[in-house]
Amino acid sequence: MVLGNDFDSLFRELYIPAFSVALRILRDQQDAEDAASEALARTAASWRRLQGVEYQRAWVLRVTANVSIDMIRRRRTVSADLVDAPGMPVGCDDRLVLAAALGKLPRRQREVVVLRYLADMTELQVADHLHISQGAVKQHSRRGLAALRDLLGGPAQGVSLAF
Repeated sequence: MVLGNDFDSLFRELYIPAFSVALRILRDQQDAEDAASEALARTAASWRRLQGVEYQRAWVLRVTANVSIDMIRRRRTVSADLVDAPGMPVGCDDRLVLAAALGKLPRRQREVVVLRYLADMTELQVADHLHISQGAVKQHSRRGLAALRDLLGGPAQGVSLAF
């Protein structure tokens, strides 16, 4: 979907999916509103560079995911042994652990997992946005989810990878 040149007229169209992605990551409405607003402020600052580009919406969603993850990181610092622990610690904030685990993935796997599962993009949309084949999207998705399972202790230990 190619968005037009007038950022002001597209703000609402961009804000709603940005808020949705932030809410999935942060699970707090106020924080999600802040993250979506910050992402759109960054988008407004870069709007000239993005005009006429086919992936404007995906770019906004990726920026939103990055802003949301940064908000989690700023709240608390995760020690390396928290993510490397064989099981999830009792009372552990799943979102913080997930953000840390996503940060350990290779860049392309992280991009595919965030766009595919947090931004609800189809494989074709992710492939178009990242300029890779659908097969590559499937491969990075499979490898990224497997790496997340390993980092988070696996589904057998109660870790849910449902975004």
